[in-house]
Amino acid sequence: MNNQPVDATTDTSFLPMVSVVVPIYNGEADLPDLLDCLLSQTYPQDRVEYLLVDNNSSDRTLTLLKTAAENSPITIRPLSENQIQSSYAARNNGIRKAVGEIIVFTDADCRPQPQWLNTLIQPFVNLEVVIVAGEILPLPGKTLLEEHADREQTLSQKHTLTHPFRPYGQTANLAIRRIALEKAGLFRPYLTTGGDADICWRILAENIGRLEFAPNAIVQHRHRTTLQQLQSQWRRYGHSNRYLHELHGIDLMRDITLKECGYRLVRWLLKEVPRDSMKAIVGQATLVDLLNTPIGLFTARARASGQREAKLPENGKIIDWL
Repeated sequence: MNNQPVDATTDTSFLPMVSVVVPIYNGEADLPDLLDCLLSQTYPQDRVEYLLVDNNSSDRTLTLLKTAAENSPITIRPLSENQIQSSYAARNNGIRKAVGEIIVFTDADCRPQPQWLNTLIQPFVNLEVVIVAGEILPLPGKTLLEEHADREQTLSQKHTLTHPFRPYGQTANLAIRRIALEKAGLFRPYLTTGGDADICWRILAENIGRLEFAPNAIVQHRHRTTLQQLQSQWRRYGHSNRYLHELHGIDLMRDITLKECGYRLVRWLLKEVPRDSMKAIVGQATLVDLLNTPIGLFTARARASGQREAKLPENGKIIDWL
């Protein structure tokens, strides 16, 4: 894997047809900002189509998509996936309708920067590259939980690209050559999490080509702002661990016991709080520093709980094909 920055101006003649697939569930509030970001893309408008796939939303998402398609200067193709409630099934629907040789993925609550497509596509000038992952950075946040996640770089691809089993990119910012999908298959439509790792690992296992990182191809994403949202996020990460363990044999995360939590909390109270409080007095620490340990324990327990309770459903093993 190569993670050198890619200059979007290095080969202006390389302009393959690109299809951007975005699954959307109850995305009415996100659509205006998302559409503005798609409109701002510097990639030639006649070389890209945007397949926005409504996944059985109960709000006005599909209506707004159809209106946008009628009035937008860019090619928007509104689609609907009502059979399977899964973002991966919605992505598969978009892939099947796509005409591009490069299929790009992001999410409705992501905010791609103007040079995103240009920079994400350029590594494909090398025919050995079949997957490109761009970077995911946080949108500006002011809450304590957002600041903590920002400091931990929770959303960054650096975590997934260094996975001990194989690297993979998250579908919030990912591009795959169509021929790789033809050979390795599409997403597993009944998975609810872990599908981005699964599809990348299946492609890499087939030795179709390699994965490359484009750190300057940036989308922004908002961190969770409440404890309930944070818990749900990390429980889902635990579910993903379990599913990928059953599908690919990866190691499960070691559970964190109540005894370990107790020890770390006592250490936090007796050592870290006094130390960081003194630093805060002289402006060298913040509330995020003071609460780093309990927030980290909260997310670790949520992930462990998710891993324990999850079980891959039988239909989760199904792979869709073009």
